[in-house]
This record gives sequence, C-alpha cells and structure tokens, in this order.
Amino acid sequence: MIVWISFIVIVSIFLCLDLFVFNRKAHVISTKEASKFTTLWVGIAIAFTVLIYFIYDAGYLANPDKLSATDAAIKYLTGYLIELSLSIDNIFVIAVIFKSFSINRKYQHRVLFWGIIGALVFRALMILFGIALISEISWMTYIFGAFLLYTAYTMLSSKEKEFDPKTSKIYQYAQRIFPVTDRIDGQQLFIKKMGKRIATPLFLALVIIEITDILFALDSIPAILAITSDPFLVFSSNILAIMGLRSMYFFLSNLLDKFHYIHYSLVAILTFVGLKMLFVHYVHLPEWLSLVVIFISLLTGALFSIYHRPKTSLEKESLHIEK
Repeated sequence: MIVWISFIVIVSIFLCLDLFVFNRKAHVISTKEASKFTTLWVGIAIAFTVLIYFIYDAGYLANPDKLSATDAAIKYLTGYLIELSLSIDNIFVIAVIFKSFSINRKYQHRVLFWGIIGALVFRALMILFGIALISEISWMTYIFGAFLLYTAYTMLSSKEKEFDPKTSKIYQYAQRIFPVTDRIDGQQLFIKKMGKRIATPLFLALVIIEITDILFALDSIPAILAITSDPFLVFSSNILAIMGLRSMYFFLSNLLDKFHYIHYSLVAILTFVGLKMLFVHYVHLPEWLSLVVIFISLLTGALFSIYHRPKTSLEKESLHIEK
C-alpha cells in the first residue's frame, strides 16, 4: 500500500508544481518550452522503469501474476508506449476543439490541466473496472480483443471527417443544463453576470475534452490490459503517459500535419494487441515482442510520413494540368 500512496502523492506534487509554480500565470507555451517539458516527462516515465524493477525485485507490492522484476519492467514500458502512441489521435481532437471555440493558446494550458485531473480520476475507475472484469470473467479478454480489432478496422476504413465540437450532442446538452456565453474572460471557466453563473467557452471545451478522453480510454485501457492485468503496472503506465500529454500537445500540435501515416501505426498496434488478447490462452509471446512491435510500428509510420509526403490538392491539380 505504501508504494501506491507514494506514487499518488508524487503525482499530486507534480500537478501542484505545474499549476502553482511553473504555470501560475497564463502564457503562450512556446515549442521550446513544450519540448523541455515533454523531454522531462518522457524521461521521468522511462526512469520509472528502473524503479519498477526494484519494486518488484524487492517484493514491495502484491504480485498476483508472479512477474519477475524484468518482466514487470518490460510490461510497464510497453503499456506506457501503447498509451503514449494512442494519445496521438487525442492530440488531433484537442487541437480541433480549441480551434472551434477560438481559445487563445495563452489559456489552453489551464483547460488541459483540469482535463488531466478529470482524466486521472476516470482512467483510475476504468482500470479498476476492467481488471475486475478480467479477473472475474476470463472470457472478457476475448471481448476486449474483438473490440480492439473492431476499433482498428474502423480507424482504417473510416473516411476523414471534419470534427466540429459545436455540432456535437455534448455541446447541445451542456447548453440546456447551464447558461453559456461566447465571451472568454481570461482563464475563467465561469463568470457571473446579473447574479447568474455562466459557463465560458473554456468550460465547454473542457467538458468535450473530458468526454472524448473517456472515449479514447475505451481503446487504450483494453490495449494495456492485453499486456498485463497487474493493477499497479496498468495504473502507473497510464497515468505517467497522461501526465505528459499536455506538454506533448503543445510540442506536437504544429507538427501533426507532417505525420500523415502515423495513423496506420496506431492501426497496426491495435491489431497486434487485439490478436494477442484473443489468443492469450493459446499462444504465449515473449514479453519483449510487444515492445518491439510497438516501436517498429511507430518508427515505420514516422519515417514513411517524412519520406513519402502525400501530394496536396494544389500539387495534384498542377500534375493533372501537366498531363
């Protein structure tokens, strides 16, 4: 229990430092600043792999799956990379939400901070629920596996649509529950007008980000459960990936258009973990294989995006004229 408490306390301290020290005043997060914090969070998450090794080697935690220290470290790192890679789609959606509500980059960090707080709570509940299901009902692994394969198929076959948060049902329901204003008043989520508490576009963006994160978690939680059902490994890998999501958003938001084919990397990863979950009782794969598949999938998608940039509509038109 002391390991769980220590981990939650350390995460809470990091969050307090983020809000009340590093980002106390609203400011535009530059690419340079975002890259520093992204490097810091990724470094912390990777360094935590060593701590995982020593925790399981010393037996400080209950170890229901009887994992060796090496296996525990590999499973943690694999789960972290899965969550981090699947967060790329989430970053796309967050960028669209902010653009739709015309939220200045100066105030985006505050919205994402509270979004992370909500995500931590919801992810913890979903992890506990998912682990309980797998522990009590063994055939749930087949359900999760089939769901991941279905998600991979829909990602591969669906046509790109322009997502507009203002036409979503979430936005329409929010307007019915409380008064809404189009005016942004600094970092305020609510303002008072004529004695009434009115939601600002920042709060509406926060609500939609929270809901979309829950939807994304429906993919990422089963994907991590395909690697391990150890509660601490699933929780810590998921939480540390989420903690670095804000800085990664500011670092990658301007670069996402350059990685056109990373989408197919995510399809490959979901397909692999889905198949692994379906055949978990029949085929035992070495722990390092999942890590290798995820790394190669992401590297291939990134390299293909760099060296095979798809032609823009203007380039296609000029090519057609030349012919």
